[in-house]
Amino acid sequence: MAILKSYGACLRDSTFQFPHPSRADNYKRRNVKGGSPQAAVIPNFHLPMRSLEVKNRTSAEDIKALRLITAIKTPYLPDGRFDLEAYDDLVNMQIENGAEGVIVGGTTGEGQLMSWDEHIMLIGHTVNCFGGSVKVIGNTGSNSTREAIHATEQGFAVGMHAALHINPYYGKTSLEGLVSHFDSVLPMGPTIIYNVPSRTGQDIPPLVINAVAKSRNLAGIKECVGNDRIEQYTGNGIVVWSGNDDQCHEARWSHGATGVISVTSNLVPGLMRELMFGGKNPSLNAKLLPLIEWLFQEPNPIGLNTALAQLGVVRPVFRLPYVPLPLAKRVEFVNLVKEIGRENFVGENDVKVLDDEDFILVGRY
Repeated sequence: MAILKSYGACLRDSTFQFPHPSRADNYKRRNVKGGSPQAAVIPNFHLPMRSLEVKNRTSAEDIKALRLITAIKTPYLPDGRFDLEAYDDLVNMQIENGAEGVIVGGTTGEGQLMSWDEHIMLIGHTVNCFGGSVKVIGNTGSNSTREAIHATEQGFAVGMHAALHINPYYGKTSLEGLVSHFDSVLPMGPTIIYNVPSRTGQDIPPLVINAVAKSRNLAGIKECVGNDRIEQYTGNGIVVWSGNDDQCHEARWSHGATGVISVTSNLVPGLMRELMFGGKNPSLNAKLLPLIEWLFQEPNPIGLNTALAQLGVVRPVFRLPYVPLPLAKRVEFVNLVKEIGRENFVGENDVKVLDDEDFILVGRY
Protein backbone atom coordinates (compact mmCIF):
# COMPACT_ATOMS: atom_id res chain seq x y z
CA MET A 1 0.00 0.00 0.00
CA ALA A 2 2.87 2.32 0.81
CA ILE A 3 4.26 1.69 -2.67
CA LEU A 4 0.92 2.53 -4.25
CA LYS A 5 0.62 5.74 -2.25
CA SER A 6 4.12 6.71 -3.26
CA TYR A 7 3.30 6.00 -6.89
CA GLY A 8 0.13 8.06 -6.65
CA ALA A 9 2.07 10.95 -5.18
CA CYS A 10 4.51 10.68 -8.06
CA LEU A 11 1.65 10.94 -10.52
CA ARG A 12 0.14 13.92 -8.70
CA ASP A 13 3.48 15.69 -8.58
CA SER A 14 3.91 15.10 -12.31
CA THR A 15 0.47 16.34 -13.36
CA PHE A 16 0.83 18.40 -16.47
CA GLN A 17 0.01 22.07 -15.90
CA PHE A 18 -0.75 23.98 -19.08
CA PRO A 19 -0.84 27.80 -19.07
CA HIS A 20 -4.16 29.47 -19.77
CA PRO A 21 -3.49 32.26 -22.25
CA SER A 22 -5.31 35.54 -21.93
CA ARG A 23 -7.49 36.95 -24.70
CA ALA A 24 -4.81 39.51 -25.41
CA ASP A 25 -2.25 36.78 -25.95
CA ASN A 26 -4.58 35.00 -28.38
CA TYR A 27 -5.16 38.27 -30.26
CA LYS A 28 -1.43 38.86 -30.58
CA ARG A 29 -0.76 35.34 -31.87
CA ARG A 30 -3.53 35.58 -34.47
CA ASN A 31 -2.17 38.82 -35.79
CA VAL A 32 1.51 37.97 -36.03
CA LYS A 33 2.14 37.09 -39.65
CA GLY A 34 4.34 34.04 -40.14
CA GLY A 35 4.49 33.32 -36.42
CA SER A 36 4.86 29.71 -35.28
CA PRO A 37 2.13 28.15 -33.11
CA GLN A 38 3.18 27.80 -29.47
CA ALA A 39 3.27 24.09 -28.58
CA ALA A 40 2.75 22.99 -25.00
CA VAL A 41 5.89 21.54 -23.49
CA ILE A 42 5.06 18.19 -21.90
CA PRO A 43 7.48 16.83 -19.29
CA ASN A 44 9.38 13.69 -20.23
CA PHE A 45 7.36 11.31 -18.05
CA HIS A 46 7.97 7.68 -18.96
CA LEU A 47 7.58 5.02 -16.31
CA PRO A 48 8.98 1.60 -17.25
CA MET A 49 6.40 -1.02 -18.14
CA ARG A 50 7.88 -3.24 -15.45
CA SER A 51 6.46 -5.91 -13.16
CA LEU A 52 7.93 -6.48 -9.72
CA GLU A 53 6.68 -10.08 -9.56
CA VAL A 54 9.63 -12.47 -9.37
CA LYS A 55 8.13 -15.95 -8.92
CA ASN A 56 9.03 -17.26 -12.37
CA ARG A 57 11.74 -14.80 -13.27
CA THR A 58 15.18 -15.94 -14.38
CA SER A 59 18.32 -14.22 -13.17
CA ALA A 60 21.29 -13.28 -15.31
CA GLU A 61 23.29 -15.88 -13.37
CA ASP A 62 20.95 -18.62 -14.66
CA ILE A 63 21.54 -17.49 -18.23
CA LYS A 64 25.32 -17.32 -17.72
CA ALA A 65 25.38 -21.06 -16.99
CA LEU A 66 23.97 -22.14 -20.38
CA ARG A 67 26.42 -23.98 -22.61
CA LEU A 68 24.35 -24.95 -25.65
CA ILE A 69 21.84 -22.43 -26.97
CA THR A 70 20.20 -23.08 -30.32
CA ALA A 71 19.24 -20.21 -32.61
CA ILE A 72 16.02 -21.96 -33.56
CA LYS A 73 14.62 -22.00 -37.10
CA THR A 74 11.10 -20.70 -37.76
CA PRO A 75 9.19 -23.02 -40.15
CA TYR A 76 6.36 -21.87 -42.41
CA LEU A 77 3.10 -23.06 -43.91
CA PRO A 78 2.63 -22.82 -47.69
CA ASP A 79 1.04 -19.37 -47.34
CA GLY A 80 4.00 -18.08 -45.34
CA ARG A 81 2.42 -18.12 -41.89
CA PHE A 82 4.19 -19.87 -39.00
CA ASP A 83 3.97 -23.65 -38.95
CA LEU A 84 3.63 -24.01 -35.18
CA GLU A 85 3.34 -27.82 -35.29
CA ALA A 86 6.68 -28.12 -37.06
CA TYR A 87 8.13 -25.45 -34.76
CA ASP A 88 7.04 -27.37 -31.68
CA ASP A 89 8.63 -30.54 -33.04
CA LEU A 90 11.88 -28.69 -33.67
CA VAL A 91 12.00 -27.25 -30.16
CA ASN A 92 11.15 -30.63 -28.64
CA MET A 93 14.00 -32.23 -30.57
CA GLN A 94 16.35 -29.60 -29.16
CA ILE A 95 15.21 -30.28 -25.62
CA GLU A 96 15.40 -34.06 -26.01
CA ASN A 97 18.98 -33.77 -27.29
CA GLY A 98 20.24 -31.51 -24.53
CA ALA A 99 19.98 -27.91 -25.70
CA GLU A 100 19.59 -25.64 -22.69
CA GLY A 101 18.26 -22.53 -24.40
CA VAL A 102 16.72 -21.30 -27.65
CA ILE A 103 17.00 -17.94 -29.37
CA VAL A 104 13.55 -17.09 -30.75
CA GLY A 105 13.29 -14.83 -33.77
CA GLY A 106 17.03 -14.31 -34.20
CA THR A 107 18.73 -14.06 -37.57
CA THR A 108 18.45 -17.84 -37.95
CA GLY A 109 14.78 -17.69 -36.97
CA GLU A 110 14.26 -14.84 -39.45
CA GLY A 111 13.07 -12.28 -36.94
CA GLN A 112 14.03 -9.68 -39.53
CA LEU A 113 11.18 -10.98 -41.72
CA MET A 114 8.57 -10.88 -38.95
CA SER A 115 6.17 -8.21 -37.86
CA TRP A 116 6.55 -7.37 -34.17
CA ASP A 117 3.15 -8.98 -33.55
CA GLU A 118 4.43 -12.24 -35.02
CA HIS A 119 7.70 -11.88 -33.16
CA ILE A 120 6.20 -11.40 -29.69
CA MET A 121 3.57 -14.07 -30.34
CA LEU A 122 6.27 -16.63 -31.15
CA ILE A 123 8.22 -15.71 -28.01
CA GLY A 124 5.08 -16.06 -25.91
CA HIS A 125 4.16 -19.36 -27.55
CA THR A 126 7.63 -20.76 -26.87
CA VAL A 127 7.53 -19.70 -23.23
CA ASN A 128 4.02 -21.09 -22.79
CA CYS A 129 4.86 -24.48 -24.30
CA PHE A 130 8.52 -25.00 -23.39
CA GLY A 131 9.53 -22.42 -20.80
CA GLY A 132 9.72 -25.04 -18.06
CA SER A 133 12.22 -27.17 -20.01
CA VAL A 134 14.45 -24.70 -21.83
CA LYS A 135 15.45 -21.06 -21.42
CA VAL A 136 13.69 -18.83 -23.93
CA ILE A 137 15.80 -15.91 -25.14
CA GLY A 138 13.85 -13.50 -27.32
CA ASN A 139 15.60 -11.49 -29.99
CA THR A 140 14.06 -8.10 -29.22
CA GLY A 141 16.95 -6.02 -30.52
CA SER A 142 16.57 -3.33 -33.16
CA ASN A 143 18.48 -0.54 -34.83
CA SER A 144 15.83 1.74 -33.32
CA THR A 145 16.18 2.19 -29.56
CA ARG A 146 12.46 2.97 -29.35
CA GLU A 147 11.57 -0.34 -30.99
CA ALA A 148 14.10 -2.25 -28.88
CA ILE A 149 12.63 -0.83 -25.68
CA HIS A 150 9.05 -1.57 -26.69
CA ALA A 151 9.74 -5.11 -27.94
CA THR A 152 11.81 -5.96 -24.87
CA GLU A 153 9.06 -4.75 -22.53
CA GLN A 154 6.61 -6.97 -24.40
CA GLY A 155 8.98 -9.94 -24.49
CA PHE A 156 9.51 -9.94 -20.75
CA ALA A 157 5.78 -9.35 -20.21
CA VAL A 158 5.00 -12.60 -22.08
CA GLY A 159 7.60 -14.47 -20.02
CA MET A 160 10.86 -14.70 -21.93
CA HIS A 161 13.83 -15.49 -19.71
CA ALA A 162 16.32 -13.18 -21.40
CA ALA A 163 16.68 -10.76 -24.31
CA LEU A 164 19.16 -10.78 -27.18
CA HIS A 165 20.27 -7.32 -28.31
CA ILE A 166 22.25 -6.39 -31.39
CA ASN A 167 23.90 -3.01 -31.90
CA PRO A 168 22.09 -0.51 -34.16
CA TYR A 169 22.86 -1.45 -37.76
CA TYR A 170 22.85 0.36 -41.12
CA GLY A 171 22.45 3.86 -39.66
CA LYS A 172 24.92 2.92 -36.92
CA THR A 173 25.89 5.31 -34.14
CA SER A 174 28.82 6.52 -32.04
CA LEU A 175 30.40 4.54 -29.21
CA GLU A 176 28.58 6.78 -26.74
CA GLY A 177 25.37 6.05 -28.64
CA LEU A 178 25.99 2.30 -28.33
CA VAL A 179 26.37 2.61 -24.56
CA SER A 180 23.18 4.67 -24.30
CA HIS A 181 21.30 2.20 -26.53
CA PHE A 182 22.24 -0.79 -24.37
CA ASP A 183 21.70 1.15 -21.15
CA SER A 184 18.12 1.77 -22.32
CA VAL A 185 17.25 -1.95 -22.44
CA LEU A 186 19.48 -3.56 -19.80
CA PRO A 187 17.33 -2.54 -16.80
CA MET A 188 14.44 -4.69 -18.06
CA GLY A 189 15.97 -8.11 -17.47
CA PRO A 190 18.77 -10.58 -18.30
CA THR A 191 20.39 -9.57 -21.57
CA ILE A 192 22.85 -11.05 -24.07
CA ILE A 193 24.57 -8.54 -26.35
CA TYR A 194 25.24 -9.83 -29.85
CA ASN A 195 28.29 -8.64 -31.77
CA VAL A 196 28.31 -9.61 -35.45
CA PRO A 197 30.03 -6.89 -37.51
CA SER A 198 29.57 -8.82 -40.77
CA ARG A 199 25.84 -8.09 -40.52
CA THR A 200 25.72 -4.76 -38.67
CA GLY A 201 28.70 -3.08 -40.31
CA GLN A 202 30.01 -2.01 -36.90
CA ASP A 203 32.04 -3.78 -34.25
CA ILE A 204 31.07 -3.45 -30.60
CA PRO A 205 34.49 -2.86 -29.05
CA PRO A 206 35.47 -3.93 -25.52
CA LEU A 207 35.28 -0.28 -24.46
CA VAL A 208 31.50 -0.40 -24.87
CA ILE A 209 31.07 -3.81 -23.23
CA ASN A 210 33.17 -2.78 -20.26
CA ALA A 211 30.97 0.29 -19.83
CA VAL A 212 27.70 -1.65 -19.78
CA ALA A 213 29.10 -4.63 -17.87
CA LYS A 214 28.32 -2.74 -14.65
CA SER A 215 24.69 -3.74 -15.10
CA ARG A 216 23.72 -6.82 -13.12
CA ASN A 217 21.44 -7.78 -16.02
CA LEU A 218 24.25 -8.28 -18.52
CA ALA A 219 24.38 -12.07 -18.87
CA GLY A 220 27.14 -12.01 -21.47
CA ILE A 221 28.16 -11.54 -25.08
CA LYS A 222 27.49 -13.54 -28.22
CA GLU A 223 30.77 -12.79 -29.97
CA CYS A 224 31.48 -13.38 -33.65
CA VAL A 225 34.75 -11.45 -34.02
CA GLY A 226 36.89 -14.43 -33.02
CA ASN A 227 38.53 -16.33 -30.22
CA ASP A 228 41.12 -13.68 -29.36
CA ARG A 229 38.30 -11.26 -28.53
CA ILE A 230 36.53 -14.00 -26.58
CA GLU A 231 39.61 -14.62 -24.47
CA GLN A 232 39.96 -10.90 -23.83
CA TYR A 233 36.50 -10.90 -22.25
CA THR A 234 36.70 -14.17 -20.39
CA GLY A 235 40.02 -13.12 -18.89
CA ASN A 236 38.12 -10.23 -17.30
CA GLY A 237 35.29 -12.41 -16.01
CA ILE A 238 32.73 -11.58 -18.70
CA VAL A 239 30.67 -14.53 -19.95
CA VAL A 240 30.91 -15.17 -23.69
CA TRP A 241 29.24 -17.55 -26.11
CA SER A 242 30.87 -18.21 -29.45
CA GLY A 243 28.72 -17.05 -32.34
CA ASN A 244 30.80 -19.01 -34.86
CA ASP A 245 30.08 -22.73 -35.05
CA ASP A 246 33.37 -23.43 -36.81
CA GLN A 247 35.32 -21.85 -33.91
CA CYS A 248 33.17 -22.88 -30.97
CA HIS A 249 35.13 -26.00 -29.99
CA GLU A 250 38.35 -24.03 -29.56
CA ALA A 251 36.45 -21.13 -28.01
CA ARG A 252 34.97 -23.43 -25.37
CA TRP A 253 38.02 -25.46 -24.43
CA SER A 254 40.94 -23.16 -25.17
CA HIS A 255 39.66 -19.58 -24.82
CA GLY A 256 37.26 -19.68 -21.89
CA ALA A 257 33.90 -19.43 -23.66
CA THR A 258 30.93 -20.71 -21.68
CA GLY A 259 29.48 -22.33 -24.78
CA VAL A 260 27.95 -21.58 -28.17
CA ILE A 261 24.84 -20.00 -29.62
CA SER A 262 24.57 -22.37 -32.53
CA VAL A 263 22.95 -22.72 -35.94
CA THR A 264 24.32 -26.24 -36.54
CA SER A 265 22.56 -27.57 -33.43
CA ASN A 266 19.26 -27.21 -35.30
CA LEU A 267 20.45 -30.21 -37.32
CA VAL A 268 22.66 -32.22 -34.93
CA PRO A 269 21.83 -31.06 -31.39
CA GLY A 270 23.21 -34.19 -29.73
CA LEU A 271 26.61 -33.86 -31.39
CA MET A 272 26.80 -30.14 -30.60
CA ARG A 273 25.99 -30.89 -26.98
CA GLU A 274 28.80 -33.44 -26.89
CA LEU A 275 31.13 -30.82 -28.37
CA MET A 276 30.22 -28.34 -25.60
CA PHE A 277 29.94 -30.73 -22.64
CA GLY A 278 32.31 -33.62 -23.27
CA GLY A 279 35.71 -31.98 -23.08
CA LYS A 280 38.16 -31.48 -25.92
CA ASN A 281 37.15 -33.62 -28.87
CA PRO A 282 39.11 -32.61 -31.99
CA SER A 283 37.95 -35.68 -33.91
CA LEU A 284 34.27 -34.82 -33.46
CA ASN A 285 34.99 -31.19 -34.28
CA ALA A 286 36.75 -32.26 -37.50
CA LYS A 287 33.80 -34.50 -38.34
CA LEU A 288 31.37 -31.59 -38.06
CA LEU A 289 33.42 -28.94 -39.87
CA PRO A 290 32.39 -29.99 -43.42
CA LEU A 291 28.72 -29.71 -42.39
CA ILE A 292 29.33 -26.30 -40.81
CA GLU A 293 31.16 -25.08 -43.91
CA TRP A 294 28.27 -26.28 -46.07
CA LEU A 295 25.75 -24.46 -43.86
CA PHE A 296 27.49 -21.11 -44.20
CA GLN A 297 28.50 -21.09 -47.87
CA GLU A 298 25.59 -18.68 -48.39
CA PRO A 299 24.29 -16.23 -45.77
CA ASN A 300 22.53 -17.94 -42.88
CA PRO A 301 19.75 -19.19 -42.77
CA ILE A 302 19.69 -20.23 -46.44
CA GLY A 303 21.66 -23.45 -45.87
CA LEU A 304 19.79 -24.39 -42.71
CA ASN A 305 16.38 -23.85 -44.28
CA THR A 306 17.38 -26.02 -47.22
CA ALA A 307 18.77 -28.77 -45.01
CA LEU A 308 15.75 -28.97 -42.70
CA ALA A 309 13.47 -29.21 -45.74
CA GLN A 310 15.62 -32.03 -47.15
CA LEU A 311 15.38 -33.84 -43.82
CA GLY A 312 11.60 -33.58 -43.98
CA VAL A 313 11.19 -31.81 -40.63
CA VAL A 314 9.89 -28.55 -42.14
CA ARG A 315 7.95 -27.77 -45.27
CA PRO A 316 10.12 -26.46 -48.14
CA VAL A 317 8.72 -22.95 -47.78
CA PHE A 318 10.96 -19.87 -47.93
CA ARG A 319 10.01 -16.33 -47.07
CA LEU A 320 11.73 -14.13 -49.61
CA PRO A 321 14.39 -12.83 -50.02
CA TYR A 322 15.73 -16.25 -48.96
CA VAL A 323 15.79 -18.98 -51.61
CA PRO A 324 17.04 -22.59 -51.38
CA LEU A 325 20.53 -23.73 -52.23
CA PRO A 326 20.89 -25.05 -55.79
CA LEU A 327 20.56 -28.69 -56.74
CA ALA A 328 24.29 -29.49 -56.64
CA LYS A 329 24.53 -28.20 -53.07
CA ARG A 330 21.50 -30.21 -52.03
CA VAL A 331 23.21 -33.34 -53.37
CA GLU A 332 26.25 -32.44 -51.26
CA PHE A 333 24.05 -32.28 -48.16
CA VAL A 334 22.68 -35.77 -48.77
CA ASN A 335 26.25 -37.07 -48.89
CA LEU A 336 27.15 -35.19 -45.68
CA VAL A 337 24.21 -36.76 -43.86
CA LYS A 338 25.36 -40.23 -44.94
CA GLU A 339 28.95 -39.55 -43.81
CA ILE A 340 27.96 -38.20 -40.40
CA GLY A 341 25.12 -40.67 -39.93
CA ARG A 342 21.40 -40.05 -40.42
CA GLU A 343 20.79 -41.07 -36.80
CA ASN A 344 22.63 -37.96 -35.61
CA PHE A 345 20.29 -35.57 -37.43
CA VAL A 346 16.87 -34.35 -36.36
CA GLY A 347 13.77 -36.01 -37.77
CA GLU A 348 13.04 -39.53 -38.88
CA ASN A 349 12.47 -39.26 -42.64
CA ASP A 350 15.07 -40.24 -45.20
CA VAL A 351 17.09 -37.28 -46.42
CA LYS A 352 16.08 -36.22 -49.94
CA VAL A 353 17.62 -34.03 -52.62
CA LEU A 354 14.26 -32.41 -53.53
CA ASP A 355 13.48 -30.90 -56.93
CA ASP A 356 13.48 -27.18 -57.57
CA GLU A 357 9.71 -27.19 -58.03
CA ASP A 358 9.25 -28.69 -54.55
CA PHE A 359 10.15 -25.35 -52.97
CA ILE A 360 7.62 -22.59 -52.34
CA LEU A 361 8.86 -19.01 -52.31
CA VAL A 362 6.57 -16.54 -50.57
CA GLY A 363 6.84 -12.79 -51.02
CA ARG A 364 3.59 -11.80 -49.30
CA TYR A 365 2.55 -13.40 -46.05
